[in-house]
Amino acid sequence: QVQLVESGGGLVQAGGSLRLSCAASGGTLNTYAMGWFRQAPGKEREFVAGISRDGGRTDFKDSVKGRFTISRDNAKNTVYLQMNSLKPEDTAVYLCASKLRIFGSGVYTGVGEYNYWGQGTQVTVSS
Repeated sequence: QVQLVESGGGLVQAGGSLRLSCAASGGTLNTYAMGWFRQAPGKEREFVAGISRDGGRTDFKDSVKGRFTISRDNAKNTVYLQMNSLKPEDTAVYLCASKLRIFGSGVYTGVGEYNYWGQGTQVTVSS
């Protein structure tokens, strides 16, 4: 069983930054494609950022391009989401997800493409 635990969320003012972490246990991170999603109250879960198992490819939601960076440290079994220039519309619960048994270099953007999800960490951006 794979467990994902997010951390690093909090309350920040617009223009501020946060770094989210997702620690994985129960498997080998270098065989997982990873993604970050977010879900605001009353809205559907949406893709934010994804990274291939080897870190060679990334993808981002259009509205966060240039502001967010996804990275991974497979030795630490951890994936990060660096969020800069935060806006109130970034407010949501942020969840990390993993897709297991990946040996290629693909990046996955669909909610249904992932096998495991963390509990989420709240990010609130005030104006």
